[in-house]
Formats: sequence, C-alpha cells, structure tokens
Amino acid sequence: SCFQLGLERFHGVCILGFNSAEWFIADIGAILAGGLAVGIYTTSSPEACHYIAENSSANIIVVENHKQLQKILEIEHKLPHLKAIIMYGEEPKEKRPNLYSWEEFISLSDQVTDSNLLDIVESQKPNQCCTLIYTSGTTGQPKGVMLSHDNLTWTAAAAGSFIQLSQALDKQELLVSYLPLSHIAAQMIDIWLPLTFGAQVFFAQPDALKGTLVDTLREVRPTAFLGVPRVWEKMEEKMKYVGAKSSALKRKVASWAKEVGLQTNLKQMNGNSQVPVNFRLARRLVYKKVRKALGLDRCTRCYTGAAPITRETLEFFLSLNIPVYELYGMSECSGPHTISLPHAFKLTSCGKEITGCRTLIHKPDAEGNGEICFSGRHVFMGYLNMDAKTKEAIDKDGWLHSGDLGKHDKDGFLYITGRIKELIITAGGENVPPVPIEDAVKEAVPIISNAMLVGDKAKFLAMLLTLKCQVNEESGEPGDDLTPEAIEYCHRLGSKATKISDIIRSRDQAIYAAIQKGISAVNERAVSNAQKVQKWALLEKDFSIFGGELGPTMKLKRAVVAQKYKDQIDRFYTDAETPT
Repeated sequence: SCFQLGLERFHGVCILGFNSAEWFIADIGAILAGGLAVGIYTTSSPEACHYIAENSSANIIVVENHKQLQKILEIEHKLPHLKAIIMYGEEPKEKRPNLYSWEEFISLSDQVTDSNLLDIVESQKPNQCCTLIYTSGTTGQPKGVMLSHDNLTWTAAAAGSFIQLSQALDKQELLVSYLPLSHIAAQMIDIWLPLTFGAQVFFAQPDALKGTLVDTLREVRPTAFLGVPRVWEKMEEKMKYVGAKSSALKRKVASWAKEVGLQTNLKQMNGNSQVPVNFRLARRLVYKKVRKALGLDRCTRCYTGAAPITRETLEFFLSLNIPVYELYGMSECSGPHTISLPHAFKLTSCGKEITGCRTLIHKPDAEGNGEICFSGRHVFMGYLNMDAKTKEAIDKDGWLHSGDLGKHDKDGFLYITGRIKELIITAGGENVPPVPIEDAVKEAVPIISNAMLVGDKAKFLAMLLTLKCQVNEESGEPGDDLTPEAIEYCHRLGSKATKISDIIRSRDQAIYAAIQKGISAVNERAVSNAQKVQKWALLEKDFSIFGGELGPTMKLKRAVVAQKYKDQIDRFYTDAETPT
C-alpha cells in the first residue's frame, strides 16, 4: 500500500500515535516497501513534527487520531515530499485529497502484486538504512540515528539469545507494549525481539503511564517486562502507600519478609545459592502475593533501562524477591549494549556486554573511570545528513563514544558513574537538552541573569534562577543591588524593588508573577510534557567565576551549582505538592 501511495526509496514514513498493531504494520510495511520507518513522539509539537518529517523527506505520515492529524495539517504546506496522510485510530471526519482511512489504505494493496513487492525486498541490502530514531542533541535540533536492517536483526537476535528468550515453539513469551515506539527501546522490545522469537505482544492503554499499566500487567501476566525507572518508582510509591494503611500485623509480616528477601537475594548475588526456610515461608506469605498484585507472577525477567535508577528502588524490589535487572545502551547502538542476567547480576551495575559487543573505557582516570565506548554490529550507520556529528560520535578506529562516564569492576561488570554530556535524563527516560530551555527562559524574562535546569533522575524539571545584579568590578563578586535595567523592569511591572533581597524576602508579587508568566510561555512551546519546567526558585546570589559556578569561559559548571544549592534542589522534590 505504501508502494501505491508513491513511497520512494529511502524516504520517510512518519508514524505519530500510541502503540498499536497499526503502528507495527506501518513500521514494518514502510521498511519492506523500501522506505524508512520514522516514529514521532506523541506529545511532539507541530514544529517538532515538521522538523522530523522534513528531515526524513517523508512521503507518508500515519497518524492515530484527529488530535494528531491537526498537527500535520498545520504544517502540511511546508512538506514538499508529503504525498499521503493515513489515519488509523479514528475515521476521517471530512474528505480531503491524500487523506486515507486505515481501511482505504489497506485496500490499496489489492493493486500490488507479490512480485512487485518481492522485487523491492530483493533489492534491499543488510547494510542499508531502514529506520530512523530521532534523539535529542545537547543543543540544537534532534539527530536522525540511521539504523540498518543488520543493526536491527542482529541486535534482536543477539540480545534475545543473551537473555535466553524462548522460541515460540518451545514456550511463547508474552510482552506488554507501552513505552513510546519512537524510542529504540520500545522498537527493539516490542517489534524486533517478538518478530525474531515469536513472542506475543499485548498493547496497553494510551494512559498506561498515568496509572493503568498495572491493570494491563495483571491481565496479561507478561513473562518479560522493561520498566523505565519512573515506572518502578511509581509502583514502589503505590505499594508503600497501600502498605502504610494495612494492619499492624500485616506491616510486621511485610517488614520481616522484606528483610529476609533482601538478605537472601544479596547473598545469592554474591554466589551463595542456599534458600533458607524463612525465605520459602516469606515467598508463600508475601512475595507471591505481591507479584500477583503487580501482574508479575509469570515474569522471570524484569528490566530497567533508559535512565539511571536509584539503589533504593532496586533494593525495595529485591527485598520483595523481584530482582530488577539493569541494562544500558543508546539509540546509536540499536538499543542495548550491556544487560544484567539472573546469574550475572550486581546491584547498581548495568551488567555485561551482549555476546558480540565490545566496550572500551576511553582515557580512564586513577579509579578506572573513563568515557564508555562501544563496538559491534549494533553500532549505527551515522546521523542522517550530519556528517560532522557522526564523526564526533564514531572515532577513526570505529568506536562509538557514548558521552557517559563509567568503569568496569574486576568481574567485568559495567557501572555508569556520570555524564559527559549535559543532557538531563528524567525518571521517565526522556532526554532533555537543558540549554535551549534555559535560554528560552532568559529570553522570556529579561530580568533573569542565569538559569539552570535540574531534573536528572527526577519526576519533573525544575529551575534555579538568578537575577541581574551589580558586580564588584575588582573581585568580580556579584552583589545584592539590581542593575539599572533590572530596576527599570521592576518599575514597569509596578514593583519598587532595587535589591535582590527585597524581591526574595517579600516574595514580590509583581516579579514572581512575571517570572511565572515567562516560564508558562516557554512551557507552551515545549517539545513534550516532560520538557516543561514545573517549579522554580530564585537564588540570592548570581552565578560568577568568583563563586565557582562559572568556568573561565563563563560556562555553567552544573555539578558545582547542584552541590552548592543541593538543599534548594531537594526541596523541589520533597515538597508535598507534586505538579500534575
């Protein structure tokens, strides 16, 4: 059908909608027809959709419903390559040229003979691009990660056999598809692994991450499951909340079982395979019930990835006899690179390399920490039309540089110890480039001098702000007096403030309202909900080289600021009200 609509070789088929069978069919169909499968994040703005559709020279865009259709109709006139729009979740309300319902689209295939299709399939080569995954850069526009047929098929087979997935003829694996399919993680786990091993896939509800996921898990009872850290944290919060309301006896039994569970599992992790009697009892009284309540009673492989997870959450589940195995990788290596296994598992480690993948720790320091680099058949082809960026990512020896810092322990387990790049990875696994958001806030609120976005591993983004002030010319130390421009700005808003302390001490309503208004305006243009600034705070002193927050080239030293204002940042996330 893609073929009938005039899909040209290596042109994009963009897919914009929640996980569904149609999503899979559009993705695989685009590839077989010689195009490129391109997922777009469902919360993307029309501008973000336009960038991806234009960058991938999309001939066809597949949308789920009218809401998504509206975004495309807004930008359609700026997409010269676009030939057709297909809507699968709802029927089109009006006839438009080049707008097809799913039924109309499928019926187009009647005119295509098998030999037409086979000719195209035959002409494809393993090292040619078939999928684009758009990944946020630290600054600037997203980059289109080009993945080849071989990247996807090799990685699926290698990762699947590494974790010993069963072939359907022996025992069929069951999976739930709920993570955004525009990410590599979901494509690998929901599409390519099931295709390779014959697994059965169930689709969650679109509001899965707002709370219905556990209902779907209970219904499906999957045999393997990947949760981003935020999913595990939400389960943990819910269980602690329910636990706190149960009877004293139940609470006693639960805390006894958790102590037994943690100790037994930690011993097993270190090679002691004895199963004590009290552990068996706890399994019958507590662990089995917990697993059943979460829908994980058949799940022998619970994974976490896409963002760092806290030790606390890992220990919470381990204490309930649910080991959560951490894996690590990136879009540029087709998803996974290292995976933890039941018999090769250490808390807070991301496990060991998939067979056939190699890791280099580049320029390690005294502790063995260096940049993690990958090589193997899973390494991508490069970024679409971004030669310079590709050369930054893959060095002349063929190593892919991850931008993450890490080290191996003596047993070859990989640990991630930090990030070279400034990308913030939220608890939901969303990659957020801080610089564009910070710049937008400074532009929207002219009184602001410096802005620093925080939210790594957190549920939402927050921001530290400083105001423009007079600086001691000799020492370079920022003072309390506002700059003349800042004072004028305050006056225009009806505030009499002349010092930073005036504004903060009295929570100057005019200024606070103006800042909130500016941030709300920036949030309206956010690429997705995860990229909105939910809370902010004014600091009493501006950043400076003198104070150590800025480097010699005035570059923001994020780690220094995070340390210096740790209490303030912690308050963003401990205050009772969690923004919706």
